[in-house]
Amino acid sequence: MYGYMRLAATNQEGDEGEAVKQELAAHAESEGFTLERVFIEQVRANEPAFDCLTDALTKSGVRHVIVPSLWHFARLPGLQKAMRDHIEQEIGARIWIVQGAQR
Repeated sequence: MYGYMRLAATNQEGDEGEAVKQELAAHAESEGFTLERVFIEQVRANEPAFDCLTDALTKSGVRHVIVPSLWHFARLPGLQKAMRDHIEQEIGARIWIVQGAQR
């Protein structure tokens, strides 16, 4: 399973980023998966992490992606849907959303 998250402009993958990674890993494990890699979207990145994620999904055969919430895809609901649809319908992967998940 791959993870995907977006960091706030002020956060450069510090403690908050590590805490989110640990939460994703724990949730993945509770669902019977291993979190292999986390793609982190950062404001000042040279290459969009979402593009890297979709490329890795296409090449690797991994078919599960975990996110803390849909906000990590985008703030606008329409863009969230477009990104989710791209992963689920065009690539054939399943999105797992931690926020609101029952444990």
